[in-house]
Amino acid sequence: MVYESDNRTIDDAMARVLDGEQLDRRDGLALLAQPVDELAAAADAVRAQFGDGTVDACSIVNAKAGNCAEDCGFCAQSVHFDTGIDTYDFLDPAEILAAAKRAERDGAQRFGIVVAEKGVSKEKRPEEWADVLRAIRLVRDETDVEVDASLGILTEEEARILADEGINHYNHNIETSPRYFPEIVDTHSFEDRVETLEVAKEAGMDLCAGVILGMGEAPTDRVDAAVALQDVGVSSLPVNILNPVAGTPLAELELPDVTTEEIIRTIAVYRFLHPQARVRLTGGREANLDADEQHLPFEAGADGVLTGDYLTTEGQSAGDDIEVIERAGLEPNVDGNEFDLSAVKARADDGVAVDTAAGTASSEADVDSSE
Repeated sequence: MVYESDNRTIDDAMARVLDGEQLDRRDGLALLAQPVDELAAAADAVRAQFGDGTVDACSIVNAKAGNCAEDCGFCAQSVHFDTGIDTYDFLDPAEILAAAKRAERDGAQRFGIVVAEKGVSKEKRPEEWADVLRAIRLVRDETDVEVDASLGILTEEEARILADEGINHYNHNIETSPRYFPEIVDTHSFEDRVETLEVAKEAGMDLCAGVILGMGEAPTDRVDAAVALQDVGVSSLPVNILNPVAGTPLAELELPDVTTEEIIRTIAVYRFLHPQARVRLTGGREANLDADEQHLPFEAGADGVLTGDYLTTEGQSAGDDIEVIERAGLEPNVDGNEFDLSAVKARADDGVAVDTAAGTASSEADVDSSE
C-alpha cells in the first residue's frame, strides 16, 4: 500500500511522482514548508517505490591534493587559502589501486578518483593524464568496484577517452544554486560546471553532481540547485554538509550550523525532485549529525552514502556506516561487490583504526580484498 497522509500537498506530490511526473520548483518549495515528520515518511515511501531497499556505498581517493588555482570558498585545497593541509602531485597509480582495494574490502560499490585542480589536461599535462588512465585501468581490471572520477573540467576528447576506459560516473558538483554560486566561487561560473556535466553525459558517462548545505544559502537555493540538476540529469546526487576548515573564507564567516531538521527536509525534497536517483549523504554528515541521528536521512529518502574518509577530513568506519544503514531498516548494496559484511562489522567492533580509501592512499596497510 502506498503511503498516505492527511496532508494534501504531500499526498498530491506523491501521487504525481508515482505517476511518472517530474515535480518543479513550485512543488519543491511547497514540500519544503510541510511538517518534517510527514515529509520524511512520504519521501521514504517514494524511495521504496523506486529503489531496491539498499544503500549504495562509494568511496574516494584524494589522488592529487592541494595547490588548486580555483577559489571555492569552502575548499581546503585552494592555493588561495592557508589551511595547512598536506599537498602532493598525482599519486602513483599503484597507490590508487591500493586505495581502491581498501574501498572494495570496506563494501564500496564504486570508487572515485578525485583531483584538486580546475581540470586534468591531456594537452597541458600529458604525463599526469597518462597516470590517470593507468590508475583507471588498474582499478577497473583488478577490483570489482565501479570506477568513477572527479577530474575537473573536460574537453570532449577527454570525456570520450574516459568513457571508453570505463569510467562509470563522472562527478562534478554544482555546489549550490545558480543565484548563490557567485558568492562562493569567483574563478569559474555555474555555467562552466554545467557545461562539463553535459560534456561528460554526451560522452556516455553517468553523472554524479550535488550540493553543499550550510554555506549561507537560503532554503530556496537548495531547491533551485535540485531543479538545476533535473535539467542536467543525474543518477547520483551527493548531499554534503559544510564542515568548515580553518583558513577557508567560509570558516571565517562562522556560519550557523545546519540543523538536523534542515538536513532531513532537504534530503526528503531531493527525493521527490529526483525519485530515481541515488540521493547520497556525503561529506560533513558526521560533523553535523549526532551518532544517534545519522540514520534519520536514510528514513527520509536517502539511499546512498560516501563511506570512509573524505578529501581532507576524516569520516567514520565502514562498519559504523553499515550500522547506520541497518538501523534505518535498509541493507548495503552488494550488486557489484559482494563484500564480506561480517568482516567489515568485526573490524568496527574491534575499535582499531583501519585505513580507508581517501586520505590514506600512501598507506602500506594490508589491502587483501578477501579479508
